[in-house]
Amino acid sequence: MRKLGRATDKRNALLKNQVSNLLWRGEITTTYARAKEVQKLAEKYITLAVNTYKDIYTVNKVRIADGKQITVEVQNDGPQKLAARRMLMANLNDLKEEKGAKESKGAYKLRTQDVKHPLFEKIFNVYAPKYAERAESNGQKGGYTAVYKLGPRKGDAAEMAKIVLL
Repeated sequence: MRKLGRATDKRNALLKNQVSNLLWRGEITTTYARAKEVQKLAEKYITLAVNTYKDIYTVNKVRIADGKQITVEVQNDGPQKLAARRMLMANLNDLKEEKGAKESKGAYKLRTQDVKHPLFEKIFNVYAPKYAERAESNGQKGGYTAVYKLGPRKGDAAEMAKIVLL
């Protein structure tokens, strides 16, 4: 593991932020050494989601609305998916959905009211099915990210790289 010239707590916080931003935005630009560390963690977290995203079960719950009992089907996480979700929550920062430039405050609240943890929902609902389908069709597990070298940075000549989700 690279130390990246930082104390352990600061290095872990840096990597936690960068992996979270990579998974949220799909690509980030950073130094090459950081990109390789971010790649390791991102691959690990995506693999965890791919292996557990199907572990759900439905439960019928009775709710009382306007004096009437209504039966509602609710999907809950199974034990493996719950453990994976908790591990991701411990190791990533949950990022908020951004308000659009011309979106009103009310429209933003309406759009985001059902999603409590947007990053984790994106990992389990978007990335995991996409990469699981790719693994079934191509027989390829892993290889979710790519690191591209960009050349030296102008100020200190540090080797820059772009890391992208494939």
